[in-house]
Amino acid sequence: MPLTGSQISDLILIHEYTDYFHLQQILAELEETGLIERREHSTKPGSTLYRITDSGKSSLGYFANRIPDTALEDIRVFLEEREIEIRETFSNVTDCFPAGDGSWLARCQVKEPSSTLIKLTLSVPSEEEARAICSHWQAKSQELYAYIMKELL
Repeated sequence: MPLTGSQISDLILIHEYTDYFHLQQILAELEETGLIERREHSTKPGSTLYRITDSGKSSLGYFANRIPDTALEDIRVFLEEREIEIRETFSNVTDCFPAGDGSWLARCQVKEPSSTLIKLTLSVPSEEEARAICSHWQAKSQELYAYIMKELL
């Protein structure tokens, strides 16, 4: 599962492995060499997601025995403590984009690790309305999903 830039920063900076500027340099170098991928978070504008690539996993395998046990334990505890936060970051997914006819589409989803519970795509006249729908989806998705299921069953 990808992590946000702030989640990675929290882990690294809390344990004082390095400073913020060096961390940003490291992330940029890992991306340049294809060991991680970076993309914009679909539901949180200005937030960046990082995911390890297959090449990154292979490289990590070569160096896994060089990672101190204390660092591995710090990572394990961090991920365990923030598991719910990390999962929630990726369970509600939205994006908006122009349709071919001048309108905008707002696509909203609730995902589980192995499936999509609901995917709703709405056509609206403007980008502003599409962005508003995407932004409200975060707060309303569970309620809307429950309502739809109740009405359909």
